[in-house]
Amino acid sequence: MCVHILNAQVSIRAPCCKKKWFDCAECHAAVSNHELHRSTEMVFACKKCRKVFRKDLSEYEEADEFCPHCDNQYIIPAKTPMAGIGLEGDDPRLVRDDRQRDRRQEDRYR
Repeated sequence: MCVHILNAQVSIRAPCCKKKWFDCAECHAAVSNHELHRSTEMVFACKKCRKVFRKDLSEYEEADEFCPHCDNQYIIPAKTPMAGIGLEGDDPRLVRDDRQRDRRQEDRYR
């Protein structure tokens, strides 16, 4: 699982590393001492349907943003982990439940 792009939809095959698979170019850089070999043809593996496909990047069109097998859109804005300082429990994704409990039901379990 990629720690750089949280919503990675495809893995890329690196031709320079004996055809190993990586979730992103930063994952390749983290374990290699060289840059990712760039070419006009890339090989991808869709994470939704797990099928492999090739794309010619010299003739890339808007329709090429989708997996040819399952139509999963793999070119999307990347979600990256963001460091932040805050209080524990200060997560904006969590919503406080401000409803009042029924006192009789609460006493029943004591």
